[in-house]
Amino acid sequence: MKGLMFLFGVMVFGVAAFGQGENPARVVLETNLGRMVIELDTAAAPVTASSFLANVDAGIYDGSIFHRVIPGFMIQGGGFSKDLEMIPTDKNLVNEADNGLKNLRGTIAMARKPDPNSASIQFFINLVDNKALDHTAKTPQGWGYAVFGRVIEGMEVADAIALVPRGQVGAMGDVPKEPVVIESAKRAGAAAPADR
Repeated sequence: MKGLMFLFGVMVFGVAAFGQGENPARVVLETNLGRMVIELDTAAAPVTASSFLANVDAGIYDGSIFHRVIPGFMIQGGGFSKDLEMIPTDKNLVNEADNGLKNLRGTIAMARKPDPNSASIQFFINLVDNKALDHTAKTPQGWGYAVFGRVIEGMEVADAIALVPRGQVGAMGDVPKEPVVIESAKRAGAAAPADR
């Protein structure tokens, strides 16, 4: 019974964290295939969410592309220009994958190299529940990928991106044949008052 209560508490915390505060941090990604709004979990993933917002504020994602698209898995972007030139960065983020958030459909997480603490600016949006990407242990194999938010509007855009024709470009596979461009990434403004 104690185990079930603990699990229930973790699940409630994981759901509640996304909506904390009166003005949760939100980012609007305008792509050439449509608009997505992402709500960041600054409570559960403070380092990752803060870094992502700093990248947004610096304009790093403006004009970048979704360079790796795998239907039934995820769409990955933020690290390359339309010409497939890598966007330079010197970041190496501490891995916050042990924060209790799971790689569920619609969540956004940081891409990384084999080193668990090597995430920089690239991110991915989970198209399905990807349990294999979740944190299981503080080992190189078990660290997982840090979830730091979720798509709250425009998941149909992510699904549409997943369906674009793709191919091989040099050593890179699953590259869209026509660039899927993040035209802009901006913090969401305060909601306008509704007409009454």
